[in-house]
Amino acid sequence: MTTDLLRSPATLAIVVGEIAFWLFLVAGLAARYVLRAPRLGLVLLAGTLLVDVAVLTTAVVDVRAGGAATFVHGLAALYVGTSVAFGRSIIAWADGHAAHRWAGADRPRRVPRHGRERAAHEWRLFARWLLAAALAAGAIGLVVVLAGPGARVTALTDWFPRLGVVTAVWFLTGPVWHLGGSTPARRQEPES
Repeated sequence: MTTDLLRSPATLAIVVGEIAFWLFLVAGLAARYVLRAPRLGLVLLAGTLLVDVAVLTTAVVDVRAGGAATFVHGLAALYVGTSVAFGRSIIAWADGHAAHRWAGADRPRRVPRHGRERAAHEWRLFARWLLAAALAAGAIGLVVVLAGPGARVTALTDWFPRLGVVTAVWFLTGPVWHLGGSTPARRQEPES
């Protein structure tokens, strides 16, 4: 079973997609700040979206061609969902650090460990996860529908409860965990 997963076109698409995402990101930031070519940088950063389309297309084509739907096809759907939901914030984070490093911009501000700002940050991350889970569930549903009647899709539909478990754990360890920390973080007094 493990060798089948390693030979799956969806597995290859995820691995190549992840590498391509970071290559497009680095190339886009290098073009923008090192080469001082902001339009080229924007085009390269937009290439990260093509990676998502390629990963999902590969998974759909593999299942439509008669390949059994596997865990990896669900993982491909999750990859696309998380990439769409979190990709923009990852790019913005990297862009802020590149602008600081190569364009003299201010250092990006860190999110505090406690307090209202941290709680709001956790809620934003959770909202992004909800979007990612919804997109992944939609992509899985699309693959199930496109696989056609009689296709073995249990490995895909098994992803729905997994998404629910991750959502519950994220909710408890993110927003709920930081609810009690809604007061601003204590400032440490300088030692005399």
